[in-house]
Amino acid sequence: MTLERGILIGVTIVSLLLILVIPRQHYRLAMVAFLTTQFMTTILGHVVVDSGALAYPVREFAEINRTSFIYEFLAYPMICALFNVYYPANPNRLLQIGYFVLYSSVLTIIEVVIERYTKLIDYIQWNWFWTWGSLLIVFTVTRLVCVVFFSTIRQAND
Repeated sequence: MTLERGILIGVTIVSLLLILVIPRQHYRLAMVAFLTTQFMTTILGHVVVDSGALAYPVREFAEINRTSFIYEFLAYPMICALFNVYYPANPNRLLQIGYFVLYSSVLTIIEVVIERYTKLIDYIQWNWFWTWGSLLIVFTVTRLVCVVFFSTIRQAND
């Protein structure tokens, strides 16, 4: 087994195990965040790969999908679900902004390391800043969707 396949298997296992750290009362929030992220990464991932900005030389389902299935459809959506479940609800804006920056920065650093030392991702017309910005946008949109979705449900039940 190559290093790349080992990383993909490890990421899959960790992503599936992350459901264990989501409190039962937050499953609905996690599911809305998970599905919203999947929707966005499906579109954005294909746009970026089809435009030639990124390539995934080692990937699963290579005959069907040119994006990284594990990352786009499992790992990142699960991280986004955790992001929303543990989002700091207190009114400290600096803490909330730091939360967005922290998640985006950690994922960007991991991606840059993977891009540099493996064949899982190849930056063609892409760089770390585009990754960081796109992560920040997806986290923000997902958070907004969750807030609007659950406030609408709360209003309907009142």
